[in-house]
Amino acid sequence: MPTVAPLDLDGHCIAAAFVGGVPFFALADGGVHRLDHGHKSGQVHDGLLAATTDWSNSRLITGGEDGKVVATAVDGASATLAEIGRKWVTSVAAGPKSAIAFASGRSAWVRLDDGKLKEFQHPRSVEGVAFSPKGVRIGVARYNGVTLHFPAAEGKPVELQWDGAHTGITFSPDGNFVVTTMQENALHGWKLADGKHMRMTGYPAKVKSVSWSARGKWLATSGASAAIVWPFASKDGPMGKAPLELGTRGNTMVTAVSCHPTDEIAAVAYDDGMILACRFADQKEVLLRRQGKGAVTSMAWDAEGRRLVFGSAGGDCGVVDIAG
Repeated sequence: MPTVAPLDLDGHCIAAAFVGGVPFFALADGGVHRLDHGHKSGQVHDGLLAATTDWSNSRLITGGEDGKVVATAVDGASATLAEIGRKWVTSVAAGPKSAIAFASGRSAWVRLDDGKLKEFQHPRSVEGVAFSPKGVRIGVARYNGVTLHFPAAEGKPVELQWDGAHTGITFSPDGNFVVTTMQENALHGWKLADGKHMRMTGYPAKVKSVSWSARGKWLATSGASAAIVWPFASKDGPMGKAPLELGTRGNTMVTAVSCHPTDEIAAVAYDDGMILACRFADQKEVLLRRQGKGAVTSMAWDAEGRRLVFGSAGGDCGVVDIAG
C-alpha cells in the first residue's frame, strides 16, 4: 500500500520537485521548503512565480516578482543567476551545461553556461519558454504562436503561427514536435519537420499541467474530468487518433499530471486533492492519496519512480511512497 508523508505549509505551492533526491516545495510567497532529515526552509524571493529543476536535477531554478532568477541547491544554498530590475520573471526553463532561459514582459533571456545573458525581444508578451531536448533551440510561447531561437547562433528565428494566446510550451522528448497550452481550452502543436498543425481541443477547462511519458510516446494533460493522454508514437503525432482518458471522476477536474520516469503510468491529481496512479495499457487505477484541503498544483516522481512529491493550492503538500 502507498504511504503518504504529509507536509502542511501555509500558502499556495507553485512547484513540487525532487532535487538530488530531496523533496522541494516552492511557494508563491517566495519560500522554498525541503524535506532533508527534517523540514527546512529559506526565503528565496519576494514573491515566487515559476520554478523548474535543472537538467542534472541538482538545483531548483526559480523566478520571482523581485526580478531575480535564483538557483537553490540540495543543501538549501541559494545563488542569484540573473537580475532584471523591477520586472516579474514569469517563466523559467533549464537547458544543458547549466544554461537557463527565463521570460519577463515581451523579452526572453538565455543565460549560457559562461554566465552571459542574451535577450530576445518579441512584439507581444512572452508567456512560456522551453529548451529543445538537445538544448540547441529555445521555444517561446507568445500571442499568435511560437518563436524558435538558436541562442548560440546569430541566425533568424523560426516563427510558428497559430492565432490565439499561447500560455506554455513543451518539446517532445525526440524533438519532433512542439506543443503549447492556450488561453482557450485547448492545446496546439506543430510537427517541426514540415510545420504541420496539430489541434487538440474539447477540454472543458484550461490545460495547466502537461507531462511526457518515459519514451515520449504519450503526452498526459490536465483540464478535464480525466487525464487526457495524446498518442505521439506515429510520425504525425495525435492527428486522427483518439486520446486515452485515465482516472475519470465525474464532476471532479484533473489539475496536475506527472508521468512515471520508466513505466507507462501517470500520477493523476484532482481539484479535491485526490491522487491516482493510472496505467496506460489497461487504465487500471491505484489510489495514492485521498482528498485534501486544496487542488493539487504540482507533482513529480523521483528518478527511481518510487516516490511522488506533490503540492497544492491549500499548502497541504507531501511525499507518496508507492512501495509503502
